[in-house]
Amino acid sequence: VQLQAYGGGSVQAGGSLRLSCAASGRTFSSYGMGWFRQAPGKEREFVAAVTWSGGRTYYADSVKGRFTISAENAKNTVYLQMNSLKPEDTAVYYCARWTNSGSIYYIGGYDYWGQGTQVTVSS
Repeated sequence: VQLQAYGGGSVQAGGSLRLSCAASGRTFSSYGMGWFRQAPGKEREFVAAVTWSGGRTYYADSVKGRFTISAENAKNTVYLQMNSLKPEDTAVYYCARWTNSGSIYYIGGYDYWGQGTQVTVSS
C-alpha cells in the first residue's frame, strides 16, 4: 500500500488549502482514511477521518466547522478542505489508512502512512 499526500503550501491566516491523499496497492482491507498533523516539538495529533463505507466523518474539536474531509471511493482518494486557516494549523499533515484495529482517533488504529505535506499559515 502506498499513500501519496499533496496539496500543502503557505497561506495567510483566513486562507484555504485543499490536501489530497491517493491510495494505491492492496487497499481492500482499509476501512477508512485519516489525516493527522505534527507541529515542531509536538506529538502527532488527529485531525479528521472518513470511512469508505457510508462516508462517516470524524473531526478534532480544533478543526470542526473549518475543515471538511471527503472520500472519492472510485479513485481511492481522500481530500481535506481546510478553510479559515489559523497560524496554529501550521504543521506537517499526514494521511493514513485506518484498519478498524483501533480507535479512529488514535495513531494505533492506522497502519500505512503517507510522506507528509507541509502546511504553513502566517499571521
